Amino acid sequence: MSILAEREDQAVEENLQNDDDYEESFFQDIDSLQNHGINVADIKKLKSSGICTIRGVQMTTRKKLCNIKGISEAKVDKIKEAVAKISSDGFLTGLQVSEKRKQVFKISTGSTEFDNLLAGGIESMAITEVFGEFRTGKTQLSHTLCVTTQMPGNRGYCGGKVIFIDTENTFRPDRLRDIASRYNLDHDAMLDNVLYARAYTSEHQFELMDYVAAKFHEEPGVFKLLIIDSVMALFRVDFCGRGELAERQQKLAQMLSRLQKISEGRCRNFI
Repeated sequence: MSILAEREDQAVEENLQNDDDYEESFFQDIDSLQNHGINVADIKKLKSSGICTIRGVQMTTRKKLCNIKGISEAKVDKIKEAVAKISSDGFLTGLQVSEKRKQVFKISTGSTEFDNLLAGGIESMAITEVFGEFRTGKTQLSHTLCVTTQMPGNRGYCGGKVIFIDTENTFRPDRLRDIASRYNLDHDAMLDNVLYARAYTSEHQFELMDYVAAKFHEEPGVFKLLIIDSVMALFRVDFCGRGELAERQQKLAQMLSRLQKISEGRCRNFI
């Protein structure tokens, strides 16, 4: 029995070690491509497009890489080949996935009853869509999460910073001060942990995603929540009528895909 237990423990340790190797290769800085013949200028071009890790390259199609100014098809093939040498095959065991899921944390909504409905709060590594009619509390929830994200929670969650992308001019610092008073938090310190940006067009919103990806890479583990209020508003303005409906939906799908890939990267929440 003791020999069997030792073998099981050894198998678990090997699986966890493989998981660590997988994570290390996937989140490796893109600068490591220099060791495989990719020049610094091309790496800077990738970073300017919000691609900062080996995993980021794997999540980007060849077509999109070719659309980056200064990156030709030949360079894309070379970059993809270099990434294939660095990364693993991408398969994980069920045990490895289980261990990875243990990193998932939840952020309180500020309401015990609401948290219970959500099985503990807003879950990380995912996109949470909040929808409803006018004046139903969507923006209020976003403001509350700006504060509660910074507070320690369950399962070892220690709090973190927030990025708020405002498409409808709804962000109000004074409202955050009122919410912070409820939790006896320092107003200035709380506001200093919220990074704010105003988006004016759907294209600008896409550009801000590149900045978000770069910021998350520069300060790993610091930012825990990205809020976009609202993700649809600018698409409704920029794409009008049935004739542009298909293009609008395609662009929106690309936006959501981009958000999902970033959220899976480092256990973040998106609202």
